[in-house]
Order: sequence, then structure tokens, then C-alpha cells
Amino acid sequence: MTNPAQARSIRRCAVVGGGIIGVAVARELANKLDGAQVTLYEKEDKLAAHQTGHNSGVVHAGLYYEPGGLKATLCRRGVGLLQEFCAAKDLPYDACGKLVIAQTPEEARRLDNIFARATANGVPGVRMLDAHQIGEVEPNAVGLSALHSPETAIVDYGAITNALADDVRVAGGQIRLGQEVTSLEQQASGVVVHTKNGGEHYDLVVACAGLQSDRLAAATGEPKTPRIVPFFGQYFLLGPEARNQVKGLIYPVPDPKHPFLGVHLTKRIDGEMMLGPNAFISFGRESYSWKDVNVRDVLNYAMFPGFWNFARQNVPSAIREFQTVVSKKKFIREAMRFVPSLEGATVVPGTRGVRAQAMNGDGSLVDDFVIARRRDTVLVRNAPSPGATSSMAIAEYIVEQALAG
Repeated sequence: MTNPAQARSIRRCAVVGGGIIGVAVARELANKLDGAQVTLYEKEDKLAAHQTGHNSGVVHAGLYYEPGGLKATLCRRGVGLLQEFCAAKDLPYDACGKLVIAQTPEEARRLDNIFARATANGVPGVRMLDAHQIGEVEPNAVGLSALHSPETAIVDYGAITNALADDVRVAGGQIRLGQEVTSLEQQASGVVVHTKNGGEHYDLVVACAGLQSDRLAAATGEPKTPRIVPFFGQYFLLGPEARNQVKGLIYPVPDPKHPFLGVHLTKRIDGEMMLGPNAFISFGRESYSWKDVNVRDVLNYAMFPGFWNFARQNVPSAIREFQTVVSKKKFIREAMRFVPSLEGATVVPGTRGVRAQAMNGDGSLVDDFVIARRRDTVLVRNAPSPGATSSMAIAEYIVEQALAG
């Protein structure tokens, strides 16, 4: 329940980060706080420049997440909010559906557990399919069994972010591009946001800094862990001759022995069909090509014991992912496990993204959303997939918690 007295005392708010979560938070603040001044800081010269603008565009339905956890709750709420927003703004929203396909009896057993979670999470229309029924949904797909989520959708998260930003501006908020926040300084009351241009005082600050979230948290006085370790993900695009082999999304069954999902097929909102992504250590938090090496970022994880603990625990995964990094054929062979008719298909490089993977000192990966409160500052320290799907629900959650006092 929102505290009216707390809401009245917040007249100036700042949001750090112009990805979809940051912009959604700014919009929620502008909508909830009548007359308050809302300012969003983004260090790049455009919004959605990093994770938001380089992801797959999937609106996740909530299949995998622990029932009752923050991911499950906010994902399901987020889907509804995104759907309503896209309809109101006339933005594309394609419920193309998704198959998670098991190829072995062991994968089929794990898939049954995922179905149980999806059912507990209230995912609409979800059902199990046998080998014959797979072909009724995806004529070119094969497998032992599959989970079908007919309402899993695809969108353009960059376009959604810009539409959210338009609402911020209409409500009187400011969006300051090209302004990097260097630290947040808690005062007796309120917080000073520091940039290279000086400092400004706000009653409430919400930091949604994504790939830089741990650094900003540390500069605010918070613990340095969980640490962000960047992993790049490369997508390839199927050639036009093979693009229509798949109607929607086809995913493998997650393997608990591997920290990352592996190659899958994802329809894009513009009609392209993507293969990928793989996942391998990146040479920088914002490095989108092999030539772009950020020595500071590399040293940051190279000197972090948690990274080496993770590496020792995941040698087989590293070998698997490296094979897809160096070989397009390996990419296609992985996809052919599910769609054999892709043999001989051409592929061209597509989007490369960098994932902000939060990691603990023991090398374990942080799975759920992590949102920390430090007096007048809220820090989003981990918002992995389904972060974009959940963005508007995360914004609701953050603002409700902040205004509750």
C-alpha cells in the first residue's frame, strides 16, 4: 500500500539508466507522484543502447521460474502490462508461441518438471505434446516430447522503451542523454546524483544501471558483490531460403549441468529467424565485437575469485559454448537437432549482445531479481531474463516499495 505522506515528501526523483527497466521506473514515478519532477540519466546518446537493444525480443510467459519467486510473480504481471501497453501504443506484439523440445528420456523428465512449474505460475494455454503433436504445431520440428506455450510472444523492446520515454516526457519528466552518473551520495535527507557536470539533489533515486550496476552500487557504499561478469551472446540469422522452416520459437530443455541454455531458434518481430545465442566470456561489458577490448573490464573479472570458481565448475559448458563461437556449422548442427530440414541452410551474423551476469564470490550465479534499498536509494542489482518482459511490473514493484517508506 502506497504511503500518502511518503509520496507527498518526494518532489524530486532521479532514475539512473535508460534501458527498458529504468525508463519504465521513470514512467511509473511520473504517473504515481502528482507534481513530482522526474529526471532520467543515461550515459549513451540514445535509450536502450545495451541489453535492451541487443536481446531476442521474446516476451517470456513464465515457464521456468520458481513459483512464488520474484521472477515468476513479476514475469506474469509484466506480460499483461506489456500486452496492454503495446495495444495502446499500436506497437507490434506477436504471440507466435514457443515449443520447448525434449530429445531424450532424461530431458523429457526435466520437461515434466518445467510443465509443473508453468502450471503453478498460471501460464495460459500451456500443454504437453507427444512426438506426433509436435509436428502439428511446428511441421518441421522433431522430438520425443515438447511443452507448448501458445502465448509466448515477440516484440521490439527498443520501440517499447522509446514509447515509455514519450510518456515520461508528456508527464513533464526529463530524459538527459549523454550524462554518465559517477556516484550517488546519501545525505541526511535525499541523495546527490554526481555526474561530470556536478551534483544534483533528489528525494529518491532508483539505479537501473544494468552492466554497470555493481560499480554504481559500490560507488554508493554498497557491497561489491554480487559482481557483474559480462558474457556475450552471438546470434545468427537464417538465410531467406530457410527462414520459413520455423513458425515461432523452438528451445531446448535447460540442462542443470550447464549455466546457459544453448542454441535455440527465435522468430524476430521483423520476420527474421535467429539462431542462438551462445554464451562466452566478453572482453568488455559493452563490447560488441572481438576488436573491442576493455582492459579495465577484463581485469575486473580476471581478479575476481568468483569468476575462477565459476570457470572451474563449468569446463564442459565452456567447451560446448566455445565450439559455437568458432564454428557456424556447429550453430546449425545444434539447431538441426530440433529442425533437421535446416541442413544446408545459410546463416549470416546477426545481433551480438552482452549479458550482465551477476555472480557471487563462490562462483554461483545469481538467479532471481535482486533489488536493494539503501535509505533514499533503490538499486537494481540483478535483472536478468525475463527482465525486459517484467520491466513494467518491476517498475510497479520498485515504486510501491519506495513509496511505502
